[in-house]
Amino acid sequence: MSQTQRLALTVLSVTMLMTILDGSIVTVAMPAIQSDLGFTAAGLSWTVNAYLIAFGGLLLLAGRLGDLLGRRMMLLAGNVVFTGASLLAGVATSSGLLIAARFLQGVGSAMASAVVLGILVTLFTDPRQRARAIGVFSFTGAAGASIGQVLGGVLTDALSWHWIFFINVPIGLATVALAFRALPADRGLGLAAGADVLGAVLVTSGLMLGIYTVVKIEEYGWLAAHTLGLGALSLALLAAFFVRQATARTPLMPLRVLRSRGVVGGNLVQMLSLSAMFAFQIIVALYMQRVLGYGALATGLAMLPAAVSIGAVSLFVSARLNTRFGERAVLAAGLVLLLLAMGWLTRVPVQASYATDLLPVMLLIAGGGLVLPALTTLGMSGARADDAGLASGLFNTTQQIGMALGVAVLSTLAASRTGTMLSSGASEAAALAGGYRLAFMFATGLLAAALVVSLAVLRRPAPAPAADADNVAVTAS
Repeated sequence: MSQTQRLALTVLSVTMLMTILDGSIVTVAMPAIQSDLGFTAAGLSWTVNAYLIAFGGLLLLAGRLGDLLGRRMMLLAGNVVFTGASLLAGVATSSGLLIAARFLQGVGSAMASAVVLGILVTLFTDPRQRARAIGVFSFTGAAGASIGQVLGGVLTDALSWHWIFFINVPIGLATVALAFRALPADRGLGLAAGADVLGAVLVTSGLMLGIYTVVKIEEYGWLAAHTLGLGALSLALLAAFFVRQATARTPLMPLRVLRSRGVVGGNLVQMLSLSAMFAFQIIVALYMQRVLGYGALATGLAMLPAAVSIGAVSLFVSARLNTRFGERAVLAAGLVLLLLAMGWLTRVPVQASYATDLLPVMLLIAGGGLVLPALTTLGMSGARADDAGLASGLFNTTQQIGMALGVAVLSTLAASRTGTMLSSGASEAAALAGGYRLAFMFATGLLAAALVVSLAVLRRPAPAPAADADNVAVTAS
């Protein structure tokens, strides 16, 4: 790996790390933000939801625009927007301003992260180098959420919640400066090659509305008119988008990208597994704070072994195993470890010992360090060189949808179970623990489904579709 490639990988990894961190760093600072800015309990959730809606809703569009306008340009513009929005969030003095800044952070994150994988797979063409690069890159995704909770706790306790946003400013500026040096310039295909405005409106509005519906399930319920109506409208918009893509002369998302078994299967497994893994990050933190009485800093430090174990496996083990045994076998092994971790959590007590009840989980969750690198390769497999940005955007879109869906479903199940136990006379701690146990049981089911799909759908390598004569196919290593 050349020095330029190492620098480029650093830029791509830091870009993704900032994106992942900002999805989780807020969680442990939320009580301080609520106290300082006067958020209501319902309004406070929008410090997370505003980011997820903008991020998840714009990823597919940003990925295609990266193919058309140039991926380096899209990444640079996204980092600039994200850095400016982080400064705005840090100086926010009202709840409305903070929510607006979080939405802008999501816009910037979508622009930058949608093209990161597209740049990576075209920059690293040697299979061994690509495997190592994906291992390093996946560390940022696998361990980023845990690192975010640790860092959020430290910054909030040591300085103030404002610094969870201020810290992005120097990092973002440095990343932009390094990107000019390290990332290869690319002209893109030009807007004439795929400027499907109607398709962009349909998919962006459909995804944003769908993610909004998901994150509001906890407030309204699954069968409420609000949920069913908006959900149906979101599905109608997305169905119209696919009809449009089948008939448009220059589609935003050429449907050929969905012909690859690796792309479709990898994205489906990712959605299922990340639904469980991201919900694990949130619900374990809530369990430690609301049941065990941990503070923000203690919660972050308690999650540190998970970040370390995931990071060590991603950086030092996953690439070698993927090269020797193949991504599908490694993916299955990682999912088994995650199943054991989540199964362990289904028995969490009201009075827990960290050493026996939580530490084993933090170590078993290292399976995520095997799952995400394998999924990253599989999710990008079969994409042509001129569709790499699109495939990257699709991969990140299913990631965000899975995370939002997992949090909404599992938190709704936990809240419902807690309410039932409280009404039957259980103590608050016992009711909360009961709700979290139910959520972990459901998460175990999601991981079991991901394992079944990986074994059934990804059991054989899928060859990449033939590229045009002037393009180079991007295949899984």
